Amino acid sequence: MKKINCIAVDDEPLALDIINNYVSKVPFLNLLKSFDNAMETINYVKENKVDLVFLDIQMDELTGIQLLNILQPKPLVIFTTAYDSFAIQGFELEAIDYLLKPISFERFLKAVNKVYDKMNISSNASKTDPIILKQSENYFFVKTEFRYEKIIFDEILYIEGMGDYLRIVTKTKKVMTLQNFKKMEETLPADLFCRVHKSYIIAFNKIESIERNRIKITDQLIPISDSFKKNFFDIFDKMKLG
Repeated sequence: MKKINCIAVDDEPLALDIINNYVSKVPFLNLLKSFDNAMETINYVKENKVDLVFLDIQMDELTGIQLLNILQPKPLVIFTTAYDSFAIQGFELEAIDYLLKPISFERFLKAVNKVYDKMNISSNASKTDPIILKQSENYFFVKTEFRYEKIIFDEILYIEGMGDYLRIVTKTKKVMTLQNFKKMEETLPADLFCRVHKSYIIAFNKIESIERNRIKITDQLIPISDSFKKNFFDIFDKMKLG
């Protein structure tokens, strides 16, 4: 199982920066290069193995659609554009997805997961069983990228949901894993961790302050949503001294 080699093509520097940032957060993507024009892309694809192109449509010299018709061998494509008028044409070209700017990370993840499934590289990263049973009272393992990563309970700061993924933020690293909150909550010790939002689980002993329904852990402000507020404060009231 190999990473998906991808390139980004857009004549807007800010748009390229966003795609580059998003790609860096997804374990199974490998960004080979970024291009701000269509012509350089043609030669690069001829000489390098490119699985996926994030491709803007409105560009000088050639549009993204014209470029896609020229590229050989033809990679998979996810169109990125500020205009929805090309959507039908994009799907007629068998684009994997069509992302409208500004692109959220959650929407980006949904698109690249389609590529992941299409390339049949998800068989060893099942969404239902990437977590191994606890090996001790102190740690567990999660499947990330092509390996199993050891996570020590006491080092976890918080866990953030990102589409189909969870990002486990510890004192020393950030680990992305295909997983759902229910399975993660079953794995974590209930006396040490608490769900405070549909997108967050926090470690009680890493809380630095709580103010206006927001928890501060290191430099991260984490919201406490109405759905989880009562349970969190019930537990917190039992822990505080006064």
